[in-house]
Amino acid sequence: MSEYIPNSHLKKSPTVVDIQEWLVSNISYVLGVESDQIDIHEPLENYGLDSGQAMILASKAEKSLGFKLSLHYLWYYPTIEELAQRLSEDLQDSTSETFQI
Repeated sequence: MSEYIPNSHLKKSPTVVDIQEWLVSNISYVLGVESDQIDIHEPLENYGLDSGQAMILASKAEKSLGFKLSLHYLWYYPTIEELAQRLSEDLQDSTSETFQI
């Protein structure tokens, strides 16, 4: 397997929990709310995440986690819990350093 491009504080491929924490932190930042107001089981649409904010989130994911986050994933996997699980699976299955999910 090719080397994964990690976030600066992650020493290995991120776990589902790592990805959930990253998503909570960055979604709360993009939305301008405290991270403890974000529920990983709540659909993202309930927070009013718009397409511009989704693009910012995708850009941050590419820079921080080392992969391209397809905006479609934000709607196909509507909760942070579901999205993190899918992203974790894709990271584990990846055979390239930077890939599109």
